[in-house]
Amino acid sequence: MSEYKIETKCIQSGWHPKKGEPRVLPIYQSTTFKYDTSDQMGRLFDLEDSGYFYTRLQNPTNDAVAQKICELEGGVAAMLTSSGQAANYYAVFNICETGDHMVCSSSVYGGTFNLFGATLKKQGIDCTFIDPDASEEEIAAVFRPNTKVLFAETIANPALVVLDIEKFARAAHKHGVPLIVDNTFATPINCRPFEWGADIVTHSTTKYMDGHAMCVGGCIVDSGNFDWTQYGDKFPGLTKPDPTYHGIVYTEKFGKGAYITKATAQIMRDLGSIQSPQNAFLLNVGLETLHLRMPRHCENAKKVAEFLNSHEKVAWVNYAGLPDNRYHALAEKYMPNGTCGVISFGLKGGREVSVSFMDQLELIAIVTHVADARTCVLHPASHTHRQMTDEQLVEAGVAPDLIRLSVGLENAGDIIADLTQALEHI
Repeated sequence: MSEYKIETKCIQSGWHPKKGEPRVLPIYQSTTFKYDTSDQMGRLFDLEDSGYFYTRLQNPTNDAVAQKICELEGGVAAMLTSSGQAANYYAVFNICETGDHMVCSSSVYGGTFNLFGATLKKQGIDCTFIDPDASEEEIAAVFRPNTKVLFAETIANPALVVLDIEKFARAAHKHGVPLIVDNTFATPINCRPFEWGADIVTHSTTKYMDGHAMCVGGCIVDSGNFDWTQYGDKFPGLTKPDPTYHGIVYTEKFGKGAYITKATAQIMRDLGSIQSPQNAFLLNVGLETLHLRMPRHCENAKKVAEFLNSHEKVAWVNYAGLPDNRYHALAEKYMPNGTCGVISFGLKGGREVSVSFMDQLELIAIVTHVADARTCVLHPASHTHRQMTDEQLVEAGVAPDLIRLSVGLENAGDIIADLTQALEHI
């Protein structure tokens, strides 16, 4: 499918039925798969043959959807996980172990910040957070001999910082580590990080990819471009024998598929955060319209951002689609067709006024979710980032008065009308 345009890949990639098979991707709702001989099964467990034997490791429905996302991103291999959090955890844990260090943009989703800054620390993996707007030299200064990965988001949630992907890729590669980029908000419709030097991409498929707030999920895609063997001593999990698989060396046996094979055969085997086949099926339905929905999200969001930017009660608006936004130039470079449908803004009067405003909304719902067909709103300092201190909030680019508005697919005039009446109440 590599020769086809991305719109065609959204619909046709992943599932290719043969004669007499279902035209629509089936749900393989089975935990296990039958074989005729013990040797056939044994070869699967030794990674000598490819095939299905237990859904925790692989499932035909999941693999078809993972392949579709892989082709949308332009990668060589991909795997689904139970959530975006699981995808980010697996992506890092696949190459980091106790005693290692990672560097991460400070402007990331609050759950990701906590995962890397607190939970991984309990497992002996240290994380240094760096301002995504820092210079290449400043980023380089926080690397250590045991640094194994650099991580960032293409569009930060909820700070909406647009990542300078090439800058981060150069910093990572100068230190012999991969750049992992969470591309959830932009999606491959608006940004393809591999084309700018990223090595691995993660997604919370729960967001725009599903698009209907029906199923939680995640995905990891490998570009196949990072040469693990060049830094063999740094990544022994991929370049040295794995005693849990009879001494197999992933880079030798699987080449460019080494990273995802290890993540599936080892990390998923042991931790088991699999996406259910039912959720993968629903995700695939969402992916079939992703190329249609993203332009409408961006179109609506720009209209709403322009309205908010001109309103007397609004203190500030952050949306890279506005010409005066500090990230507009980066957005034009990396995402010329639009960024996403998420806006952040604050109201005059501060945090309490922002919270009061949200309580007056009628059409727009207060929910934890973001990036689906329905317009919704959230106050990160009170909700998703509630566990962070004021100092950490500032470091992550989350002002106390910040309102995250996820603009949906409704009529833009109706969305603006609801915002107008709520603003009149404050």
